[in-house]
Amino acid sequence: MRVIVNGALGRMGQQVCRLLEEYSCTLAAAVDQAGGEGVYAKISDYQGEADVVIDFSNPATLPELLSYCEVKGLPLVEATTGFSPYEMELLEQGAKTVPIFQSYNMSLGVALLARLVKQAAAIFGGCDVEIIEAHHNRKADAPSGTALLLADAVREKRPEAEYVFGRYGQGKRQPNEIGIHALRMGNVVGEHEVIFATDNQTISLKHQAHDRALFAEGALAAASFIVQQPPGLYHMDDLLGPN
Repeated sequence: MRVIVNGALGRMGQQVCRLLEEYSCTLAAAVDQAGGEGVYAKISDYQGEADVVIDFSNPATLPELLSYCEVKGLPLVEATTGFSPYEMELLEQGAKTVPIFQSYNMSLGVALLARLVKQAAAIFGGCDVEIIEAHHNRKADAPSGTALLLADAVREKRPEAEYVFGRYGQGKRQPNEIGIHALRMGNVVGEHEVIFATDNQTISLKHQAHDRALFAEGALAAASFIVQQPPGLYHMDDLLGPN
């Protein structure tokens, strides 16, 4: 499988490039806005052959990236975070033409966590739900896309739920709230905890990432999956298969 890595000079892009051979893949092209020796500054500068694009860059590159994939008929693994509602709409429109795999977190463990969260939300319908996430002090977006993914998993079972980002001032917690809290400190790779609490018991579901390589592994697994799919928008739950 020939892979174009968009955002190849970033932390995650470098991890993907490093693991390609291990997954029986080759680097079709390294793309990064910074450019440099052997690196294309724009994805449109590469006109060679490829089987899939893996994107670990930033939302600003999305329109050009989608246009390139649509013209070339290339599947896309979209691992960038921080998309606006408008940019998510662009992804949905692009998925009508080419298969797109989108996830705010490429960890298979987080995908499993999201499944467990849905089950807990269905069983403990009236409980309080709080989500705590922690990342390194260089992460730009807050809360993390993964925290929102987990909150969305709860809201699938509790459609009346409202997100509350942090708390300040006076006022009681409302029963339909999902509290979402972001910590930024040191070199934390990524931690996400979802807490379900009733008056009589507390259940905590937690995932900790120990090395960023796990996200690159997940992206390559997603690439192997998406090249076999018809156009559409796919997520980690599709990669895991039926419950």
